[in-house]
Amino acid sequence: MSDRLNNGQALRHLSETPLLDLGQLADAVRAALHPERLVTFIVDRNINYTNVCINRCSFCAFYKDEDDPGAYILDEGILMEKIRETIALGGTQILIQGGLHPGLDMAYYTGLLRKIKNSFTINIHGFSPPEIAYIAKKAGFTIKEAITELKDAGLDSIPGGGAEILSDRVREAISPRKINTSAWLEVMKEAHTLGMKTTATMMFGTVETPADIVAHLEAIRRLQDETGGFTAFIPWTFQPGATELGQKITHATAADYLRVLALSRLYLDNVKNIQASWVTQGIKTAQVALRFGANDFGSTMIEENVVKAAGVAFKVSKNDIINAIRSTGFRPAQRDTYYNVVNYF
Repeated sequence: MSDRLNNGQALRHLSETPLLDLGQLADAVRAALHPERLVTFIVDRNINYTNVCINRCSFCAFYKDEDDPGAYILDEGILMEKIRETIALGGTQILIQGGLHPGLDMAYYTGLLRKIKNSFTINIHGFSPPEIAYIAKKAGFTIKEAITELKDAGLDSIPGGGAEILSDRVREAISPRKINTSAWLEVMKEAHTLGMKTTATMMFGTVETPADIVAHLEAIRRLQDETGGFTAFIPWTFQPGATELGQKITHATAADYLRVLALSRLYLDNVKNIQASWVTQGIKTAQVALRFGANDFGSTMIEENVVKAAGVAFKVSKNDIINAIRSTGFRPAQRDTYYNVVNYF
C-alpha cells in the first residue's frame, strides 16, 4: 500500500504529534473500518494452569520457582469447575496460559486439551508462543509439529502473549531467558499457515525506545501482510508493582498508552481490530481509548492473575463493560474469539 504509514512518519507521530491530534487521526481510521459504531467484547476467563516458570522475567511478579512456597499446577477438577462457571456466565472462550514448567510434557498439554473438549463446547485460546516453543523443544518437535499436535488435541487459537517488545536488545535486557523475536514470529507464522488465528500484543513502558515500538509494529504488519492470521492487536503498559524491573524505570502514563494505541491503529492498516486494555488502564482510560482507535473492549475477564500479581486489580462486570461502551456513544456487542457478534445490547 503506497499510502500506508512508514517508519519515519510513525516515529514523528510518537514524538511530535500532539496527543489529541493523533487520537483524532486514529479515531477517523477506526470509524472508516467500523462504520457501524459497534464496540465488541468477549466473555471469557483467564486460567493459569501453573505459575512455575523457568524464564523468571524481570517484569513479572507472577512466576515461581518449582520449589517455592505457592508454586502450583492447577488441579484438574478445579480447572474444569472454572470452565463450567465460565460457560454458566455466558462465556464462549477460555484463555489458558501458564509458566514454562520443567515438569510438564506434551502429554500433559494434549491430555488437558482433550479432556476440556470432551467435557465442554468452548473455544480454547491458549499457550502463548514462549509456551509453545518450550513444549516443542522438550518434546523434540519442530514448532509446526508441536502446534499440529496441540491443534489436533483441541487448541483453537493462540494468544499473543510473550511478545513484550519484538526487539532482541530489549528482550535481552528484560527477559533474557525468553524466546527471541524471530522465534515468537515463527510460532505465529506456523500457526497461521496451519489455519489457526492468533492475536498480537505489545507490552511497552520498560526500556524500549520509540524506534523499538515502531520496529515491533513493523514486524506485526509484515507478518500480517504475509499470512493474514492476526485477528487483533492489543497494546498495554508494563505494570511495575512487585516486580524486579519496576524499581528501576520510569513508568508509562495513561497519555503514553493512548499515544501508542493511536499509533497502532494508524500503522496496522491490515489488522482490523484494536483492543483497549481496561485490565491495565482502568475503565475510564479504556473508554477514552475508544476514541483513540480502539474498537474492542477486550474481555470481561472473569479471572485474571498475572497483572493482579503486580498489584493492579481493576475489576469490571459484563454490565460495567456494556454501560461503559454505551456511555461513550457506541453500541455494545458480545463477540466470539473470531470477532463474530453473538449478542447485541
